[in-house]
Amino acid sequence: MEISLSAEKIIGIGTFPITNTLITTWLTMAILGTFGFLATKSIKMIPSGIQNFAEIVVEFLYNTVEDLAGSTRAKRFFPIVATFFIFIISANYFGLLPGFNTIGFYENHLDGKVFIPFFRSVNSDLNVTLALALISVAVTHYYSITTLGIIDYIKRYISLNPANLFVGLLEIVAEITKVLSLSFRLFGNIFAGEALLITMSTLFAFILPLPFMFLELIVGFVQAAIFMMLTLVFMVVLTEKTAH
Repeated sequence: MEISLSAEKIIGIGTFPITNTLITTWLTMAILGTFGFLATKSIKMIPSGIQNFAEIVVEFLYNTVEDLAGSTRAKRFFPIVATFFIFIISANYFGLLPGFNTIGFYENHLDGKVFIPFFRSVNSDLNVTLALALISVAVTHYYSITTLGIIDYIKRYISLNPANLFVGLLEIVAEITKVLSLSFRLFGNIFAGEALLITMSTLFAFILPLPFMFLELIVGFVQAAIFMMLTLVFMVVLTEKTAH
């Protein structure tokens, strides 16, 4: 089975391609939306079932954010940071379900028939991870401007002091590398895991792929946690006043 670096097109609406990772993204959003609706449609003082699970997750994430950012900033940072973690870990785990990369159709290419899966792990598409990284950096700078004010925000990067100006230029370069780091780290780990599972499942249908599935469960959690924590750290750093 061929492992494609880019997402494969399933259908097209005019000139807009519907890829297998886009379908999986919509499916992930629909499942998370349904979960959120069911968890909050009849809230009880003494939670049980799905509400209890949702409150455990939210409380754990909020305490994590509060420990690092403090109670005041945690209220602002928590929604976006928690959304990153929940979406990324859900997408990573959905990609391990039966049917992903195994159910699809064959398409005729110049070099023969190529298998196109209907569903593929969301974060094995660099477009998705790049979009997440851009959102992360953009929201971080929005929080920085609204917290510090536009003048103090600009002073972080521009100064009449040559030493501070040099540091500011380095920080501009660092902001660009943040996007690359966040996107390629997540993409690389998930794509590599997907390729490994496809290869092992092709060679050995049973038993042997199981340890690698367990490994991908750990990787999926770790990558979601890393993305969340790095975003949170960037937010904390950029909302603190500098000595410029």
